[in-house]
Amino acid sequence: MELETIDKSGAGRVRIVEVGPRDGLQNEPAPVPTAVKLELIARLAAAGLSHIEATAFVSPKWVPQMADHDAVMRALSARSATGTAAGVSPSAPAVTYSVLVPNMRGLDAACAAGAGEVAVFAAASETFSRRNINCSIAESLERFRPIAQAAAARGVSVRGYVSCVVACPYEGRIAPHAVLAVARALQELGCSEISLGETLGVATPRDIRQLLDVLLTKLPADRLALHCHDTYGQAVANIYAGWEQGIRVFDSSVAGLGGCPYAPGAAGNVATEDVVYLFNGLGVPCGVDLPRVADAGRFICAALGREPSSKAARALAAKRPPPATAGEAAA
Repeated sequence: MELETIDKSGAGRVRIVEVGPRDGLQNEPAPVPTAVKLELIARLAAAGLSHIEATAFVSPKWVPQMADHDAVMRALSARSATGTAAGVSPSAPAVTYSVLVPNMRGLDAACAAGAGEVAVFAAASETFSRRNINCSIAESLERFRPIAQAAAARGVSVRGYVSCVVACPYEGRIAPHAVLAVARALQELGCSEISLGETLGVATPRDIRQLLDVLLTKLPADRLALHCHDTYGQAVANIYAGWEQGIRVFDSSVAGLGGCPYAPGAAGNVATEDVVYLFNGLGVPCGVDLPRVADAGRFICAALGREPSSKAARALAAKRPPPATAGEAAA
């Protein structure tokens, strides 16, 4: 198949996939109430985010924070059916709520709850695959095959993730051709989009360019997304490098929430606010209202008892007028 010519002129919009409600919250030590998760998702949708990773249909034994997955997805399905998401403009595009599924049981439960897109996770590192999902890369791909087939039969799209696309906490640097092999396998399974996870946050723009130089020889840019972590503060620069090479879909997490329990020392995902600020500055449409997504970040951080890690969100907060004193309010 002849690959399309990649437009590097800067024209065209990008799509931001918001992963905060799932990837950002899954490792929180204290339970986050379902109502708080749903309010966060409503605020993110109202900010213009049209693709939100909402929850994971995994065993509560392994991920207690996602134990309410059925309640979350059913509430979102009801919102989608009635168009009652608070604050969302009637003319706004429909929101895709994606959920992680590790097996057929998860797929069946997700579909029963109304999920329109599911996600599966693979890795480019054998050791990481075994530590993360307890099987080899080849075994994981065979495990995903019936999921992809059953999802297609039900009209549900499948998004594929590849972890450790630059480096692994156990094996060190990962060769781009190893990433390509997994990404092509996911494409052949029927994944409509493949998200490249820079799990450790150690990459620099040169690493991203070298990775994409290999992947784009065999995979079209419009089937790929970048999922960057910000351990060394390079995530926004890495996203820009990916954009220069034709990538137009980027994962991010509101307020920079999240991280990987199997990658010690890795910081959270790149903050959605910082990604929106980048593309606003480039004049590239992303459809997301920066002040509103920053408000969503402040909301969830207040619920978690912390400050947003987003530099853009902090800068915006510093510009907000101080609250009125009692005397000023009475005047």
